[in-house]
Amino acid sequence: MMVSVPWRRKEVIGDATLYLGDCATIMPAVEWGGGAALVSDPPYGIAFVLGGNNKSGIGKGKYATAFAGKAIAGDDAPFDPAPWLQPGRAAILWGANHYASRLPDGSRWLVWDKRAASHHTNDFADCELAWTNLGGVARVFRHHWDGMMRASEQGQPRVHPTQKPVALMMWCIGFTADGARIFDPFMGSGTTGVAAVQLGRAFTGIELDAGYFDVACRRIEEACRQPDLLGALPRPPAASQADMFGGADE
Repeated sequence: MMVSVPWRRKEVIGDATLYLGDCATIMPAVEWGGGAALVSDPPYGIAFVLGGNNKSGIGKGKYATAFAGKAIAGDDAPFDPAPWLQPGRAAILWGANHYASRLPDGSRWLVWDKRAASHHTNDFADCELAWTNLGGVARVFRHHWDGMMRASEQGQPRVHPTQKPVALMMWCIGFTADGARIFDPFMGSGTTGVAAVQLGRAFTGIELDAGYFDVACRRIEEACRQPDLLGALPRPPAASQADMFGGADE
């Protein structure tokens, strides 16, 4: 007798377990294990604010990707972080300035300075912000990522419209407890999973879109076959479980 499951597909790649389907229905059916850390960049309702579909504008002409013009699933409504915040679970959520009124107070915000030393600016934000429930002070990661001008992953096409650098997500994971499984319910093209693999962490990811899911599987599988190519990048010391939810400003 076949047992019904809430996902359309499941892939196990090394220590990474990937689910295709709706994270709201998959999450209650998955055993995360103690100490899992949420590290994610969820859709936060830009299409809702704009009154239409926020679509990827990735590339034009010869620079266009297969996903250019594709609507972002889940971006047509304000993001509610409440279901993803659980007592005792470390959480890092990007784009949180767009839904900060629905989050608890937090002292350790993470800032990604996308311009770094460049004085160039445009209509896009100079930085991006992540809320965390971790103790300690706010921190900044300076990593140039502006179109084709990048400090890393040069020549690699960006697939997802909100895709982050692997180096940034490695930095984020470094704030979580050493050895904690990394959980991303809005996996997209799998950058958080690639970062987790590069750091030797177990990873669980969920993605609703089949196209992005296939990309994530491929990227994570490639990362499993490679050495830690980004291991020399600066990362914060791993947090202990004891100090993860406390700590005074310095």
